[in-house]
Amino acid sequence: MDEKPVQLVKQTRIPLPAKSGQPELVDYEYERNGTANIFLFTEPLAGWRKAVVSERRTSVDWAIEIQRLLEQDYADCETVILVCDNLNIHKLASLYQAFAPSTARRLVERLEIHHTPKHGSWLNIAEIELSALTRQCLDRRIPDRETLEQETSAWFIERNHLQKSVDWQFTTADARIRLKRLYPQIES
Repeated sequence: MDEKPVQLVKQTRIPLPAKSGQPELVDYEYERNGTANIFLFTEPLAGWRKAVVSERRTSVDWAIEIQRLLEQDYADCETVILVCDNLNIHKLASLYQAFAPSTARRLVERLEIHHTPKHGSWLNIAEIELSALTRQCLDRRIPDRETLEQETSAWFIERNHLQKSVDWQFTTADARIRLKRLYPQIES
């Protein structure tokens, strides 16, 4: 899982439509219309992802999305392994901040969190999915949260329908070559 802040930007002038041989003309002026946050969850081998738009990115917001993930999307799973970066909200303590101790404990017992190493966020496949979302869906001005929710929902439904999975080809042998400086040298 990963998240992305998004600036909501409205047009101040109606763009001039494209003409033959000319692209649409968009004025450089815009009106800032607040911010939103996208939480993105993905199961790479299954070709499944879910993007959720929230107003903020706090530990309580994260905990609420984790509860939905565990109780709705993976209700039948005994344990869910979650790979995420080292952001301060990605902690089991966030669940205790958001919920009663009994509820938090029930969620914690089903959740196994693995953090990517510092400067290793490229190991988080959700970050790759966020990059695709940004290029395919967020490459223009999005005026409000409702539009952002519609756009991200349409994007992940289409991607899930196509079952776009991630073919991770980086092996341990590749890591030992490319990341040689991270592996200790043992002298015999």
